[in-house]
Amino acid sequence: MSTPHPLHADVIRLRSPRPRHDTMTSVQGALALDLTPRTAPPRPRLRSTRSVDLVAVEQAARGQVDAFIGRYLQAAVEIGAGDRPVAQVLRHTVPEVYDDLGARARTVSAVAGPAAGPGRGPNPARPVVVGVRTALIRSDAVEASAHVRYGRRSRAVAARFEIVRDRWQCVALTFG
Repeated sequence: MSTPHPLHADVIRLRSPRPRHDTMTSVQGALALDLTPRTAPPRPRLRSTRSVDLVAVEQAARGQVDAFIGRYLQAAVEIGAGDRPVAQVLRHTVPEVYDDLGARARTVSAVAGPAAGPGRGPNPARPVVVGVRTALIRSDAVEASAHVRYGRRSRAVAARFEIVRDRWQCVALTFG
């Protein structure tokens, strides 16, 4: 019995399946997935808790204020970490707080390097607002505190919002 020479082995050709154009066009584009690696941890659902309000206000309006404050504080901690441009909160921030937030972002960028986000290195800690606690102290003023998680570490942010020129604006912001 002779064994075939390794260079002359039998090759079995597999039939390639014929693409059916009618099914391909119906599915094409329907499953557009973003397959780029995510460096940020998944964002937990924001818990909003109300402290004792000193002023009575309608429930729907109060819910809108809480949602705005949660979004603003998430943006503020991302700006403070150098992951978001400070101009995104210009409309809802008084000039003093805006300048302080910009200075904080510039300091972080100078220390961490110019590349924000994924360019900072492997597994950067991204700030995530986990919970917000708010208290309506006047009909035009809300004080808020937020629990912010940076990877395994936690920090606190305190803010005060007042109605200035017919819109809610952050008039004080402190990172703890």
